[in-house]
Amino acid sequence: MPSYLLRTVVLVAALVLLGACRSIVPPNFRPPENPSGGVMAARKALDDATSCCNSYADLSYQDMLPWQPQRFELNKDSPVAMLDGDRSYFLAFRLPQGAQLPYTIAMKSELSGRWLSSSYLFAPTVVVLDDAFQPLVSEDIGMCEYIGWTSETTGAFGKMEVKDPRARYLVVYSSAKQQKGQTYWEQSPTTFSAEAPVKMNSAGSFKIQHGPDGVLYVGMENSTYKRAIQNAVCSKAQQGDGVINTLRNVVTTDLLGDDPAKKKKAD
Repeated sequence: MPSYLLRTVVLVAALVLLGACRSIVPPNFRPPENPSGGVMAARKALDDATSCCNSYADLSYQDMLPWQPQRFELNKDSPVAMLDGDRSYFLAFRLPQGAQLPYTIAMKSELSGRWLSSSYLFAPTVVVLDDAFQPLVSEDIGMCEYIGWTSETTGAFGKMEVKDPRARYLVVYSSAKQQKGQTYWEQSPTTFSAEAPVKMNSAGSFKIQHGPDGVLYVGMENSTYKRAIQNAVCSKAQQGDGVINTLRNVVTTDLLGDDPAKKKKAD
């Protein structure tokens, strides 16, 4: 092949590869997602959905509460109920009658969204009912963040305790208050700027907004969830007084040599 033809082929191939590379942008250098796009679309889907039920007695309780947390996905294809004036996707269970009281029900929400800064989670409201479908306990569950070594032990964890022997049924949904709330998240929302990819916002901690749908694990608490809940972070740690002040309060000997009583005696 003549040298000028070889140079032409090499140049064309280089231009093709350059064009392909320009179309492949690493995730961290892509423009950030619309922070409210995902949750806003989810809220609109909930608003547009037809409600199936308006009372606890209208719900189906065919499913038994799992003996350990199992994964459930609440989305636009899930049933919608209007409960206590709140519109929400829901889960309904029969409670085990052979379980020794009190027992603990554990929950875990997974983040929805590709970017941490635009993610949201489903924050549950739990209602325990008697055999006449009358509420015995109703509680907005506070969720706490735990980052484990696996996906099973990572997410926003919460729990509630069943103490009443009259408890027969469990309903899990998200109240209007929960859907407007936030959960503290210790990990910083690192995001890259579309104009300056190397500039990022990584300072401080923030809160994950709540949304109307998402992945929720529900079931009897097992050892994995118990450890995660015990070590979960629920709020920002209190500001300390510094290492020196802490040493002064903890150490009984005058290691720093600034005890006023000892200084006076030395003088």
